[in-house]
Amino acid sequence: MDNKEIASIFNQIAELLEIKQDNPFKIRAYQRAARNLESLSVDLTDVYRSGGLKALQEIPGIGHDLSLKIEEYLKTGKIASQKALAREFPKGILELINIPGMGPKTAQLLYKKLGIDSLNKLKMAAQAGKLQHLPGMGEKKEANILRGIGFKEASHGRFLLDDATVHAAMIVEELEKLKEAKKILPCGSLRRGQETVGDLDILVISDKPKPIMDKFVSLKLVKSVLAHGETKSAIVMHNGMQADLRVVPAKSFGAAAHYFTGSKGHNIHIRQLAQKKGWKVSEYGIFDAKGRQIGGQTEEEMFSKFGLQYIPPELREMRGEFTAAAAGKIPRLIELGDIRGDLHMHTTATDGENSLEEMAKAAKHLAYEYILITDHTQSTRVAHGLDAGKSSANLHKIKLAAKNISGIRLLAGAEIDILPDGSLDLPGEIIKQLDLAVLAVHSNFKMPREQMTARIIKAMQRLPGSILAHPTGRLLGEREAYAVDLNAVIKAAAKYRCILEVNAHPKRLDLTDFYCRAAKAAGVKIAISTDAHATDQLGLMKYGVITARRGWLEKQDVVNTWPLAKLQRVCGF
Repeated sequence: MDNKEIASIFNQIAELLEIKQDNPFKIRAYQRAARNLESLSVDLTDVYRSGGLKALQEIPGIGHDLSLKIEEYLKTGKIASQKALAREFPKGILELINIPGMGPKTAQLLYKKLGIDSLNKLKMAAQAGKLQHLPGMGEKKEANILRGIGFKEASHGRFLLDDATVHAAMIVEELEKLKEAKKILPCGSLRRGQETVGDLDILVISDKPKPIMDKFVSLKLVKSVLAHGETKSAIVMHNGMQADLRVVPAKSFGAAAHYFTGSKGHNIHIRQLAQKKGWKVSEYGIFDAKGRQIGGQTEEEMFSKFGLQYIPPELREMRGEFTAAAAGKIPRLIELGDIRGDLHMHTTATDGENSLEEMAKAAKHLAYEYILITDHTQSTRVAHGLDAGKSSANLHKIKLAAKNISGIRLLAGAEIDILPDGSLDLPGEIIKQLDLAVLAVHSNFKMPREQMTARIIKAMQRLPGSILAHPTGRLLGEREAYAVDLNAVIKAAAKYRCILEVNAHPKRLDLTDFYCRAAKAAGVKIAISTDAHATDQLGLMKYGVITARRGWLEKQDVVNTWPLAKLQRVCGF
């Protein structure tokens, strides 16, 4: 929890410094530190306890000054300089910055010219057409801001999958200390692996619920208690997420796990199947016409009683899972252990925090067989993208390192920008030096749908067999997907033997589950990659696997489950 909170504070400081037009290097330092803390796999409290300021400074992007601020937060729960900086601005200014289509300069302009210091004032002014007449605005930008407000409102109250996972794990860790808790299971949309989660549902088996309830409502992460009952309690955590706890006896655990995991449509269908047999299904079990429990101790029973194959939690969305289960055609979904390598990551050559040797070492710890190093090309200036000469030198460096690093195969790649006309941001003679190319859109996100689609398809046509990274460019809660016809892109990927990426970063999870399934149906292969910019981010792979499972993908559908020899044979390197 401290990692997320401190990262959030550092991001806020960066945003406020941007409004002040402060030193850009200082701003980037805070942004870099926040990015690394968000994906750090160890708790900052543990890091600090192990070695104090020196241990904190070993984290990429954390120097002396930032380590002092982390120490201050860990000791006091706040950072005084951040509080002082925030007092220089209207309270609602940060809310405005986070609206897609805004930004620090626009927020500052609107505050100075129109006194806009809240989301509500911004919305009213935009709806009244008051923004378009300001310098540098215009009707189009006003419309974009209104759309951004709608996007933000739609995502309000939703939390990223990794944030929900971390908070659920903290609750489970504390409850597991109680001998009365026999089994603990996070359920709901978190267990189904949805890309965003509204609240947490935690299920516990126990015949002595009181100590569990008392512990739950007194956890350090509790901001307020909504309910404190004998078998049901609810809290709101400091991050604003609600968590509900249910305690059930062992005989009802399967029924409760099924009930609190399934989507509304999925659960309704199970009840309808029960009604046809004269039974009743609830969170307490399956009951016959005489009210006798005939099932529900395990989730497997919840399906077998109806002659159904077991349906994994990720598929319980009422998207054809019952038809497949009745026919015995639920696929063996891909698992994290099936992954043999990562095909998208960055190093210090561009905007990564670790050297290629450090990335290789971290990947070896994950027992990977291979990794693809994919630093940016020159058009992505914000990421210090490499021009043709530097790209060639970087590829040579990767291939040289590959000869000296044992236990894992380093592949030479690049994340090549797809330019607005569909051409590639790297000369053909350099592209020929790549083992495998990753293509991506990083600019001109506002192109009309037809033009964006043509742009991407032209790039795939120019480089058959490549990987298309984060195909819609979205950032959950921050940036809308650009307009693109993904069905046409999938069709083109099949034609040009291109691979579509599921980007495992929790802010992306792009390709979505829906289009994973569409790609599978079209015979298009998928790469699940982390887009890691630091060694700790390699651990984000699990979120990409969850998305792939929601998309009904199997091991054979995902190219980085293949042995290196097969990957080389199919991709031609």
